[in-house]
Order: sequence, then structure tokens, then C-alpha cells
Amino acid sequence: MSSLTLTARLNTSAVDSRRGVVRLHPEAIAALGIREWDAISLTGSRTTAAVVGVAPRSIPAGTALLDDVTLSNAGLRQDASVIIAAVTVYGARSVTVSGSSLATQSVSSATLRLALLGKVMTVGDTVSLLPRDLGPGTSTSEATSALARSVGITWTSELLTVTAVDPGGPVSVQPNSLVSWQGSAPSTSSAPPAPASPAQVTTAVGPSPVPPTTISVEDLKGSQTQAARLTEWLKLALDEPELLKTLGAQPNLGVLISGPAGVGKATLARAVCAPRTLIELDGPETGATTADGRLAAIRAAVGRVRQSGGVLLISDVDALLPAAAEPVATLILAELRAAVATSGVAFIATTAHPDALDARLRGPELCDRELGLSLPDAATRKSLLEVLLTKVPSQDLQLDEIASRTPGFVVADLAALVREAALRAAARASEKASAPALDQEDLIGALSVIRPLSRSTTEEVAVGSITLDDVGDMVATKQALTEAVLWPLQHPDTFQRLGVDPPRGVLLYGPPGCGKTFVVRALASSGRLSVHAVKGAELMDKWVGSSEQAVRDLFRRARDSAPSLVFLDEVDALAPRRGQSFDSGVTDRVVAALLTELDGVEPLRDVVVLGATNRPELIDPALLRPGRMERLVFVEPPDAQARKDILTTAARSVPLDADVDLDALAAELDGFSAADCTALLREAAMAAMRRSIDAADVTAADVETARTVVRPSLDPLQVASLRAFADNR
Repeated sequence: MSSLTLTARLNTSAVDSRRGVVRLHPEAIAALGIREWDAISLTGSRTTAAVVGVAPRSIPAGTALLDDVTLSNAGLRQDASVIIAAVTVYGARSVTVSGSSLATQSVSSATLRLALLGKVMTVGDTVSLLPRDLGPGTSTSEATSALARSVGITWTSELLTVTAVDPGGPVSVQPNSLVSWQGSAPSTSSAPPAPASPAQVTTAVGPSPVPPTTISVEDLKGSQTQAARLTEWLKLALDEPELLKTLGAQPNLGVLISGPAGVGKATLARAVCAPRTLIELDGPETGATTADGRLAAIRAAVGRVRQSGGVLLISDVDALLPAAAEPVATLILAELRAAVATSGVAFIATTAHPDALDARLRGPELCDRELGLSLPDAATRKSLLEVLLTKVPSQDLQLDEIASRTPGFVVADLAALVREAALRAAARASEKASAPALDQEDLIGALSVIRPLSRSTTEEVAVGSITLDDVGDMVATKQALTEAVLWPLQHPDTFQRLGVDPPRGVLLYGPPGCGKTFVVRALASSGRLSVHAVKGAELMDKWVGSSEQAVRDLFRRARDSAPSLVFLDEVDALAPRRGQSFDSGVTDRVVAALLTELDGVEPLRDVVVLGATNRPELIDPALLRPGRMERLVFVEPPDAQARKDILTTAARSVPLDADVDLDALAAELDGFSAADCTALLREAAMAAMRRSIDAADVTAADVETARTVVRPSLDPLQVASLRAFADNR
């Protein structure tokens, strides 16, 4: 059976993260005589197995992309050599795994099988709970929803160890495989459990007293003000009701706590209510039952809190009482009103989606008071990291750097970050037989894995190691972006001293492929910004009001995660000239919503809007006036020196022969964009592979061959038109 020796590189794709997928070049897959999604063996210091997928075109044929878990399973490090071969894999009759106490106690065998379905594994392998996408007609939503409900938001960081498989050797988990936790009986049931009666449902999701929390109010970094207000409200309503009655006010208390997912809303309530009796219901768990089950669970919780006194807490109440209310919602609200009206009882609800909530819950007889929690800033994130690392052995940690590199992270994200770093430190300590200690590299490495919840619904621009200094040429563009985006964040006192407001928006325009998106990535890395990036057409929706709501939601997320950058790619599709469309006014309303967000009653603080287009003449002129996208920056096509810089950067990963003269090549590539220059070297590498699959470098002849395939994409007429637009501004 044929095998290949390739260079192992870390796969940073979120799609493949910890799912046991190895990406290879199509020619490498063909050389092994296998097809995509077949099984392969990987041998480093140990042998493991995985499934193979096709790598992006830009990946050299001699490279294998592995996620960090698969690298560890094969006993490999970045850039090490790995031997890859086709392997025969049998469907597993049984698989036994071990994991953390949280996972083993929370995840059922059926859910565990869904999480491992389609994965290839051997005894001793580490596997994650992240389910594999098995192709068209399948969905991972059932597994992810079940894992999120049972484990919580940290389920994505849980790692398991394969302790036994039958038959021996590499196996693939199938729908009929017996999957179990070590020490428990395996389960073969693939069907969902039979529907429970209302009484049974009530027992499953019914109220229970919350044990004393280990989080104190002093540990609520960034939420001290909200904690103090909630403490005062509870004191007046529950401990000193006579004061309110004397002043003619009813001592009824209902509080709605809103804020981004994972920011610590329920934790705040538990910490403040620690000295009191707290009865808690999980909104999603209760809302997932039948209408009778929901009502029975609410009645049981209300009856208990009215009998004992104290506080009733419903977390994620929007899952129980959504805006599209069912008839049973009226009865549930009546029970909650009865609880609030009872002396000695308070009601607290939390939600990350206040707009998706039944409006009646916010009425004067229920939640007449609200608290809002926002995303922590850099100083708060540092304080939260200090709390999370209080009892963790560590050395040489620079938490200021980590705090600055985690914009948009909430406390749950930071906890997941620390957990991921701890896994890396534990693996290193086990390998070296040394005392475990967390260091800076562990935290930095974890940043490549953990994705903040606040940006889970937006397209992200990766904040990597590149900065504006790495962008060749584009001097005027970099200076304009530095003044408009970085200076207001780095030197706010100077703007205040000079009595001027910083620019609110910038429009980048230029020919396609000239680096507009690349410079935005560099800008995001330079400023440590939370970046929210969407293409203009992605916000358009056929339903009335949905597109405008998408614009409002985008800017709300940007405000919550400030300092942030909103990047609108292809902004001409989002904000064309008004009055010229035939879509029943949808486009005009979207433009109006965008103008309102940019220059409306609610100001944008520490939020910069950056647009990019190659058709600036199509954009509504109102968007380009001062106070909106007031800075217009023309991104010039690269000249000979810029093309040389681009080729030099692209050649870092391509071994060029000494006969390749980049200076001469750059001078000859008139009309080539930055993307064309990169594509030229990529095609030259492919030409070298066609010449010899064992080619060690790319020669000048390969480059000449590539030039017959890759043609300049810049249109002289379009470039002239864009220059004229720039000259006329």
C-alpha cells in the first residue's frame, strides 16, 4: 500500500477544528489511490487515523493540514514530517471513551454517539465533542443543541480519550455503534426516548434550589454597579417592604437582566442572591417540553417560591416566552404575575435577545425594572483573567497582552480560553514529565481555537500576526486608515484637546484584487479591534423589514463589542442610489437604516465604519457626506515596487530557485493586481509539480509557464474611471 511523507501544518479552519479531518492536496489524494472522505493513517511518534478532505488550492502538494488534536494524536509538532497512507477502517461495534466529570455526568450515550458519528479513531486517541458535517442531507444541529443544553457553552472545549474499541484497530463510529462512557453500560438506542407525560416532564425540568455559588459579588468584575443596584432592589422589596408601603409603593420586584450570551447574567443573579433562597428554571430546557409540561414546571416553581419566599430565576427566558407567543404563554405569564404580587417573592429573568421576548413580560406587573450588561473592555477582561487564574499555577503571564487581543470576549469565552490553555499546558507537562504550569504561549495558542460568542453570528476577519507594517506600499492608504481608525482609539485625549470629533467612516475604493480586504485585516491586527465584516448583499433579505433589522443588529453588536470596526464589503450592493430600484422600496429602506445608524440619535462611540467597493459611483451620495463615510481613500493598483513587495511576501512559503528574479518579474507584470501576483506564484508552484511531483523548488521556467495561464485582471478603462472619480472628489 502506497504512502507519502508530507509536512504537517496546523489547520486553523473553524470548519475542521478538532473534527479529525486532514486536508491534503488533490494530487496527494490521487497518489494515495483514495477518494475524499476515505480514511487514512498518520504516523509520527505514534500512529492514529483520520478522514481525508481536499485542501484549499493555495496549500502546497507536500503539505498536510491537521487540527491540533490530530497533531497530538500522531505525536507531531508543526512542520514535522508525517507518513500518510490509506487504511482499512471497520464500522465500530463498540467504542468506550473517558472524559471530564462534567461531560460524563451530563452527556447521554445517544448524544455522545451523535457527537462522534463518522469520526475515525484508535485506542489512546483524543477526540472532541464537535460533530462532523457528514454532507448533504445531514445536520449537526441535533448534536450541538443537545450538547449545549447538557454541558453548557464550554462543550466545544471538552476533550475525550478513547479507551477501547471493537474491533481493534482504526474504527469509524456508525449509527448502530455501541458508544459509552468508561465505567457505564453502553447504549444501542438510536431512537429518541418516548414522550413523557406532563408529570414526568415537570419532574425532569422542574425547579430546584440552587446550591451556594462559588462566585462572590467581589468577583463580578465589570458588573459591580449592576450588582449593587440589584442588591438594593432585593433589600427593599424583600427585607424592608414596609418602607415602600409607607411611601405608597407596592414592594413587588421583577427584574429583566439583558446582555450578550455568556456575559454573566445568571451568574450575577446567583451571586447577589447567594444569601437568599433561589429557585431556578432553565428557559431552553423548560421551553423544549410540551405546552402542558411548560405550564406544570412554572406552576411548580411558582408554588415553591411562594411557599418558601425568596427569588425565582428563569435564565434565557426568551426560549420559554418568545415574541411569537403560544396560547400557553398567557397562563405562564399569569403564574409569574401571581409570584411577583406575593409578599417576600422576587422574580428575575435573563435574556440575550430582548427583542425576541414576549412584550408582556416587560409590563409593569412583571419585569418593571431592567439591568443591562455589556461586553467587558480590556481592563475588565484583564481583571476577569486574574480571577480565573487565581488558583492556577502559572509563570510569566502577560495578561495585558491577552486582554488586548480578546476584543468581544465575554467571561464565558475567557473561561473557555483558560481551559484550552490548561489543556495545552497539561499536554506539555505530561510529555516532559514536569510540573504543570500555564505560560503565555499556552494562552496565545488557545486564542487560535476559541471563538468569541459575541461574533458567532457575523463573518469575521481574522486578527492575526500581520500589521499595517507588513502591507507593502499603499502609504497614503495606510496613513488615512491610521488617522481615521487607530488614532481615535489610541489618542482620544488629543482629539478632545483639539476639540474635534474623529472621522466616523472611511470608504476604500479601487480595482478588484488590489488589497482592500487585506489592508482591513492588517488594520484589525494593528488596533486589536473587534471586527464585524459582512458583504453588502448578505444583509439583503426578501422579507419586509428583515434587511433593516439585519443592519440594526450588525451595529448593535458593534456597539456592544466596542472598540470595533464594521467592515462593509461591496457596500455598493447595500447602499445604492435611492429611487432607482424596483424592489418595492426595500433598498431605499436599507439605505435609510444605514444612514440612521451612522449619523442618528444614538451616537457611535469607539465604532468605525469601513466600506469597500470598486463601483463608488453607484453609492448613494448621502452616505459619503461628512459625519458618515467622509474619508474616501483610493486604493491604487500596485506599481512595480509594490508588485515586488507582494511577490516577496507570497514567496515566503514558495521555495524559489536562484534563477527567479523578482525585481525583473515585478517590472514585467504591468496590469497585474495583488491577487494576480499571488496567483502567479501559486500557478508556478503547480507547474513545478506537473514537471515533477518531487520538485524541490520553483524555477524561472515554471514562472514563465505560469504567465501563459495567469493573465492581468486590471481593466485599464475601470482604473481610469476610478482615478477620475478620485480626482473629482
